Amino acid sequence: MAFHSTSIDKALNMSPSGGPRGSPGKEQQAAGVGILLQIMMLVLSFVLGHVLRRHRFYYLPEASASLLIGLLVGALANISDTETNIRAWFNFHEEFFFLFLLPPIIFQSGFSLAPKPFFSNFGAIVTFAIVGTFIASMVTGILVYLGGVMYLIFRLPLVECLMFGALISATDPVTVLSIFQELGTDTNLYALVFGESVLNDAMAISLYRTMSLVRSHASSGEDFFMVIVRFLETFVGSMSAGVGVGFTSALLFKYARLDIDNLQNLECCLFVLFPYFSYMLAEGLGLSGIVSILFTGIVMKHYTYSNLSENSQRFVSAFFHLISSLAETFVFIYMGFDIAMEQHSWSHLGFIFFSILFIIVARAANVFSCAYLVNLVRPAHRKIPVKHQKALWYSGLRGAMAFALALQSLHDLPEGHGQTIFTATTAIVVLTVLLIGGSTGTMLEALQVVGDGHDLSMGENYEGNICYVAPSYNDDSYNEESSSGNRFKMKLKEFKSTASFKALDRNYLTPFFTSHNGDEDEDEDEDDELVPSSRSSGFKG
Repeated sequence: MAFHSTSIDKALNMSPSGGPRGSPGKEQQAAGVGILLQIMMLVLSFVLGHVLRRHRFYYLPEASASLLIGLLVGALANISDTETNIRAWFNFHEEFFFLFLLPPIIFQSGFSLAPKPFFSNFGAIVTFAIVGTFIASMVTGILVYLGGVMYLIFRLPLVECLMFGALISATDPVTVLSIFQELGTDTNLYALVFGESVLNDAMAISLYRTMSLVRSHASSGEDFFMVIVRFLETFVGSMSAGVGVGFTSALLFKYARLDIDNLQNLECCLFVLFPYFSYMLAEGLGLSGIVSILFTGIVMKHYTYSNLSENSQRFVSAFFHLISSLAETFVFIYMGFDIAMEQHSWSHLGFIFFSILFIIVARAANVFSCAYLVNLVRPAHRKIPVKHQKALWYSGLRGAMAFALALQSLHDLPEGHGQTIFTATTAIVVLTVLLIGGSTGTMLEALQVVGDGHDLSMGENYEGNICYVAPSYNDDSYNEESSSGNRFKMKLKEFKSTASFKALDRNYLTPFFTSHNGDEDEDEDEDDELVPSSRSSGFKG
């Protein structure tokens, strides 16, 4: 990720305000007070979240409660005229978010991922994340531009409208996913919402950067076509980097034999460092650290994790769950406080109102068009039901990724334009997290998707293949074809079965990368992982 050197200096400066520093004693005291307030808010958020979960009060999810706590404390800090050097410790820095808060959240998402529902729906997830996010970005940007041309809202240039469409297309359904887990929804629906939210962050960042580049260089229209090519290169490169780091860690732990008592500390330290290495490797190569660390988490859980000693397995599972929970909660507190402290431009309320309407329309265009494409190639028993499509449409919350990119737009765009986009994004984030997050339980009950968390109706016939099953490959179709076509399809099916990832994993990958052979016990373990076992979020992008 390319950052401005001045921003890095500001993030690394002992004084977060970036201004002239006072005496070391006062700076240290201000830092102590600022960190104390942050710890107090974290404690309050965790206690309040526990109380809300215990009483099954789904109208205020944990993420919404954390955001409200940040907003409330920020408002009190404004009223009380808190010292500037204390308030500066709460400024939301995009660099801090991308470099320190996002990696553990994304890694834990991949590490705790139930592999079968995710990979059985991988084609659909990629469709929603790539095609759908592109559609949502273009629809939002064009509608905002047309609204300006018709004098309904504040007018922005087309490229800036597309930049706004790109940053606001990054979804963050962390509150929805937590309620999905509490109420028990279909595992395939969970996998679609989760997978799209992780991968579309990379797409949104790529689109935003490309539009920003087009604006700064006044390039030709060919760059719009290069958006897709660039993203595909970034996605494939990032996935390859993440998988490569994961496989490397598996081989290291297999042959280094660190699973003995006096080396368990070294074993845990190395395991914790590999995910961050993957993230920074991708960023250093100009790729997406989000995609890279996600696939590192998936590979390390499937291969590297089994090469650890039992004590180390327990430690790393608890450690990543701990830091991801802390980072996730802190992000919403951090964001809420900064929203209350930032200067906003409320002179263009029409821009905010119509932007909300436009993103609702764009989200519908994203979900229903992509679901139609996916259902065209899926057999009847694996089509995405209409009620799941509605749940996907409703799950399009905006969160920290959109907020971070909107903050970046303050530096990339003229003062009035960037301030308008930032204010609109702030309002959209608060409204979607509080309103949609609070009404998710009611929505799930209305759509009748509650309580089917163990329902395998969409996945039980899939047999672990990680690609779409075209209708023409079903067993019934073989009986209806001619004998020559039947023989060809039987050979194709036999090849497909032999070359499936499940067979490849059992016969080659697992014996090569782990200390034990792939036997039937692994299949049983995989089936046990169908329901998400821990709190996974959808950041982020």
